[in-house]
Amino acid sequence: MNKRIYILLLSLFVGCLYSVADAQINYSITERLTKDWKFLKSDLGSIWEAVRPYSPGNPEAVPLWEDIELPHCVNATDAVDPDVNYYQGPSWYKKCLTLNNPFKEGRIILHFEGAGQKCEVYVFTELVASHIGGYDEWSVDITDAVARFLKTKDAERFKGQIPLSIRCDNTRDTELIPSDLSDFNLYGGIYRYLNLVYTPSLSIKQVKISPQVNDELNRGTVNLDLSFLDYRKEKSYTDSVLIEIFDPSGKRILSDEKVIELSESGLSSDYQISKPQLWSTIHPNLYSCELTLLSSSGNIKVKDNFGFRKTYFEKQGPFYLNNERLLLRGTHRHEDHAGLGAAMTEDLIRKEMLLMKDMGVNFIRLGHYQQSRIVLDLCDSLGILVWEEIPWCRGGLGGEAYQNQAKNMLKQMITQHYNHPSVLLWGLGNENDWPNDFPEFDKQKIRTFMSELHELAHKLDNSRGTAIRRCHFCKDIVDVYSPSIWAGWYRGIYTDYKSASLTEMKKVDHFLHVEWGGDSHARRYAESTYESLSDIKESNEAADERAGDASFYGGIARASKDGDWSESYIVDLIDWHLKEQETMEWLTGAAYWPFKDFSTPVRPLNPVPYMNQKGVVERDLTPKEGYYVFQSYWVEQPMIHIYGQNWDIRWGKKGENKIIKIYSNCDEVELFVNGQSLGTKQRNSQDFPAAGLRWEYPFKAGNYHLKALGVKKGETVKTEQKLAYESRPFGDATQMLVKLTENGEQSCWVEVQLIDENGVPALLSQDWVRFNVIGDGHLEVNQGTSSGSSKVQAFNGKARVKLNKQDGVSAVSIAVKGIGTELIKIK
Repeated sequence: MNKRIYILLLSLFVGCLYSVADAQINYSITERLTKDWKFLKSDLGSIWEAVRPYSPGNPEAVPLWEDIELPHCVNATDAVDPDVNYYQGPSWYKKCLTLNNPFKEGRIILHFEGAGQKCEVYVFTELVASHIGGYDEWSVDITDAVARFLKTKDAERFKGQIPLSIRCDNTRDTELIPSDLSDFNLYGGIYRYLNLVYTPSLSIKQVKISPQVNDELNRGTVNLDLSFLDYRKEKSYTDSVLIEIFDPSGKRILSDEKVIELSESGLSSDYQISKPQLWSTIHPNLYSCELTLLSSSGNIKVKDNFGFRKTYFEKQGPFYLNNERLLLRGTHRHEDHAGLGAAMTEDLIRKEMLLMKDMGVNFIRLGHYQQSRIVLDLCDSLGILVWEEIPWCRGGLGGEAYQNQAKNMLKQMITQHYNHPSVLLWGLGNENDWPNDFPEFDKQKIRTFMSELHELAHKLDNSRGTAIRRCHFCKDIVDVYSPSIWAGWYRGIYTDYKSASLTEMKKVDHFLHVEWGGDSHARRYAESTYESLSDIKESNEAADERAGDASFYGGIARASKDGDWSESYIVDLIDWHLKEQETMEWLTGAAYWPFKDFSTPVRPLNPVPYMNQKGVVERDLTPKEGYYVFQSYWVEQPMIHIYGQNWDIRWGKKGENKIIKIYSNCDEVELFVNGQSLGTKQRNSQDFPAAGLRWEYPFKAGNYHLKALGVKKGETVKTEQKLAYESRPFGDATQMLVKLTENGEQSCWVEVQLIDENGVPALLSQDWVRFNVIGDGHLEVNQGTSSGSSKVQAFNGKARVKLNKQDGVSAVSIAVKGIGTELIKIK
């Protein structure tokens, strides 16, 4: 069998075989290979350098390998290092495997949940397999290679263990997708889980579960398609598979045993389910299918979830789930995290997805590539509908290898995630109207290839639609189209949103607005955020992003270039969009871009260098103000939040009325300032801003305590905040004050406040601040957050960074161009 076809078959096999949240194979024969890895961030002269004998301290023990655990990303920190281009090149991982296959003549499989972007797998010095693509799952059968190694003279040196080496490579390559012009890093490394799987020589390759429900939603049908892999030397005619289906409560509702004939490579069965419990975003009811393969080569169990639901996009109208209109309230996710890059653990992914659900999300677009099965499992169980897409993103259209890779990625994504009831749409591309990877940019060829992908997707799965975002000359090809509408950020003002959306909706049959919002530098606030935006013109029919709009230079006036990047502006932009969406009866839904700040190689000049800062949480999952605006519109559980959670100093003239805003979903809210009630207000979502929950108060210099009480359906919630008011006028920063806060035995925060020539805090300063350290301690930098970077723009004249003391003495330097450098010694 051709090696590439063989690898693909195994990828499909284990793609349905192992699941973290609800395993498809017994845990006793599946092992996550997380510990005892060695890592090298460079290439080797040959595979022999990974396995040759050496001892620590021996001059021949080069190069030096680092001890790491999986998942691991090569670019965990350098992706946001302000002073370097992130590493794109080869890297190596190695460890010794201790094998114990419980199946006689069973197979030994390495199952990769994702590794970037090209990989080679070696057993000792033998190249066993290679793979292209950083986001799909794939598998390698190392059974025969292990047997060959054990017969060599070198096997004795490894004392029964098997030397495994893996080469990953994220080198730039325009004939691979995604494009390096993409607004995200193409990470390297084994950044998702790697599993060791033992299987019998007869095993289940794929389980395809196709549930359907009738129009009245009272009768369900389940089609099961099973396929097998058979590596037995002696065939048996007594093999069978036991099929069991369990309802959402875990009660078995069906049991059926099928005999597997010798000539069969698969089985297909249909089962009827009366009055199925429907899967929805509020009640994500999950059925399960458990298969027990009984054969002479060994017994094995496979289990997977599925759900019954009916979806429908009305022509130029809303979206329906289970015959009821559902406004899709969405966001986006990149696989990216502070200090980790793409290497997020299962616990961290769960924390992120729960934060989304707690914000009220019922829809997510996974941008711009197939993501971890853990994410899809969580979307199933949390009730979050999914648009998942392949990484054909920007750059144009490459040649035969490029197009074959895109098609293969689409096949893998659909095959591996077919059973997830959360999946609503298969995305075929993003911003494919963006040229520059190739001398030729031929729109007709792009249309032709987009049509091929559309047809392939429907051939593989005709129960779901296809979608793309921002490629206007392909909008008629796919089932659902999202144009580019960035009202109030890249074009126009945010009050253009409804009219611009209506104009775009009328151009296609099925409209869904994904990507809207704007950047905000966490902890930066403004008393008057619109002064610099006076030159921006309304743009009722053109609120799209165009070439150069993300730049800080040239072009028309726009918030992305001329705005202050404050949280103050973004909460208004979000607030306006959400209140308008409530009145757009024809709207299918919209998805804010993105949920979390993420790293990108094409934005080195942002306030946090190399970060896309449009998230409603920072890269470490710390919520920004926008998070609570979404909650005030989208969640049912009573919540209340005083705007300005990190705004410790407000400013203005003495006695000047300032607006205090509260974001809450409560029916009524009462505000207290220094113990004095300012009265109760009723929430009205159409009373912008803050749904009418805003008060004016004449501040004077001094300290203030704010408290708010909200009532919803008889339940009371409260929140409090402390702040100071600065009434002295201030100018540009000319000095700095440095202090330590939260100064403990192991760590402390180094904070700098920029001040003017009169010693007044320069609260409008956006100066760049540089942090460095010498000595025993180390700074928590290269995190991609407003408080975790060695180079960062000030927020309201302030910057800070955390020092881990390491039981020693350190000196931290703080440098601001035009002001000077301060040095603080810390024990």
